Amino acid sequence: MKTFECVEGGVTAAHGFQACGVEAGIKYAGRKDMALLVADAPAAVAAVYTTNKVAAAPVQIDRERTRAGQAQAVIVNSGCANACTGETGLKNAREMARVTAAALGIAEELVLVCSTGVIGVNLPMDRIAAGAKKAAGALSRSGGHDAACAIMTTDTVDKQVAVELEIDGKTVFIGGMCKGSGMIEPNMATMLGFLTTDVAVHPKALDQALREAVEVSFNRVVVDGDMSTNDTVILMASGVAGNQMLTPYHPQWQYFVDALTVVCLELGKKMVLDGEGATKFVTVRVKGARTAEEAQAAARAVSKSPLVKTSWFGLDPNWGRVIAAVGYSGAEVDDQKARISYGDICAYDRGRVADKALLKAMQDVMRHRAFDVTVELGLGDGEDTVYTCDFSYDYVKINAEYTT
Repeated sequence: MKTFECVEGGVTAAHGFQACGVEAGIKYAGRKDMALLVADAPAAVAAVYTTNKVAAAPVQIDRERTRAGQAQAVIVNSGCANACTGETGLKNAREMARVTAAALGIAEELVLVCSTGVIGVNLPMDRIAAGAKKAAGALSRSGGHDAACAIMTTDTVDKQVAVELEIDGKTVFIGGMCKGSGMIEPNMATMLGFLTTDVAVHPKALDQALREAVEVSFNRVVVDGDMSTNDTVILMASGVAGNQMLTPYHPQWQYFVDALTVVCLELGKKMVLDGEGATKFVTVRVKGARTAEEAQAAARAVSKSPLVKTSWFGLDPNWGRVIAAVGYSGAEVDDQKARISYGDICAYDRGRVADKALLKAMQDVMRHRAFDVTVELGLGDGEDTVYTCDFSYDYVKINAEYTT
């Protein structure tokens, strides 16, 4: 993957966009809980959504609207997911878009809505309406930070990334923000994410680029193996950079996709680093699988295993849990051909196990804030990587008291 110059600004780094975050009283007093992202004019849009069969009302609304390939605004609330709320939820999501459109003076169908928070609770529509109007008056080119703070739920830090690159001799930007620290499982987006670029790009090409980027970034992060009802990633392109229209046939197409992937991957890593109660950031690499698909299955199994994740938290060099997870993952595995390493310490090598000194060295690896676990299967050329974290006491506490 190429390297790109990181810049400030997050979701408003790209030209042609404004954003803000305001306090609407949806979650609790003294906390920004509504964000608004607006393009100066209708923009090309692409999005990916949760594959959970239980999809929140905003997801249902946005799926319909993004098919047209054009949008201008996204209004987001935290504190209430508007999921499993039936016809009332759908009505409220449409009303949220309507009041936002009216406040901005744009067409309602150009407004997308997103919600995050507790499932099964109806939106407080009086506060939503007031918040949308307040947000419309607070927009600015420097509002990316406030917007990133306003979409947080159990997140402890805001998550923003932006990069600068050159296409057709024009300086262009890709920026983004996301929220997510729990209920994270790779199977599309696994959180709320908002991306912007000032590149001119055809909507169908934008959709292709987003899906390629998401597949190797947001789809490769795990906190706890749970997939939300509200997961959404939206990408808008203002097109004001002045480059020739990007399509897969443009000579710098892959360059653009690589930059977009970097933004998505860095945002995904920020989610794992901020995983609920997490104390470790772990990169799980599987190599030598029969196929890439089997490598992915094995990496996901290790990354999601509660037994593996708790052993990382406790600095327990229990590599047996790793190979057990690979064994039930669906990937082909022969324990007499497999190797498992923590950092550069080999814990298991084709039937030979680590002695006490090596196990102690593994513990030293696990004392670091970030480390790698590598599984080599010795069966082929398939490989994949998933980013995950440990399970701590705090994870249980946070989720045991989430609605109370």
